[in-house]
Amino acid sequence: MSAAALQKQFETVLGGHLDWQSQPAPERAPVGIPQLEVGLPRGCLTEIYGPPSSGRASLLAAILAEATGREECCALVDAEDAFDPASAAAAGVRLDRLLWVRCAHSAEHALKAADLLIQGGGFGVVAMDFGGTAPETARRISLTSWFRLRRAVEHTPTVLVAVARQSNAKTCASLLLECRRERVMWSGGTRLLRAIEVRTTFTERRRACSPVFTATAI
Repeated sequence: MSAAALQKQFETVLGGHLDWQSQPAPERAPVGIPQLEVGLPRGCLTEIYGPPSSGRASLLAAILAEATGREECCALVDAEDAFDPASAAAAGVRLDRLLWVRCAHSAEHALKAADLLIQGGGFGVVAMDFGGTAPETARRISLTSWFRLRRAVEHTPTVLVAVARQSNAKTCASLLLECRRERVMWSGGTRLLRAIEVRTTFTERRRACSPVFTATAI
């Protein structure tokens, strides 16, 4: 029996239209940057990527600051011990609401830690920072591992975020945010870095947009 005939039979029995392929849109969590109105889907994997000094760390800090400001507990899985608590606090992250997991330069440990945190539950955001991981190492993470994380976070209120230099999760990510530096702003004649203007291109279900935000030096 064809799918169309089977659907028609169900509709006859149930007495109404059956839209069995539709899924409810996921709840969205604000990013914390007014220019980025896309929102982060809960129960899904979001991937943030871009080269060094592209604003990806500032974007991650804004996400954590927004979530901890809502009194949500968050977890940061730090693959390369690159997290700076002082800079995060200056960016508005409430450190008392943040669990920092250091993985001693191991992408494999980071993946296992993220899986355990998701399974444990209770986190509004679980972020994996592979920004300092060599691209060739990050590329060796199998799609099976990314798929396992995507399935683990499904049907949970958690926003799962992966940060890296390049896109690695590919189709396992529901939302892709690509960061690239547009312009560097300096203070006076001292050549002191003041801010970086960042363009973030987001792609989701064949929809794309490229808003610009400013990452302020701390």
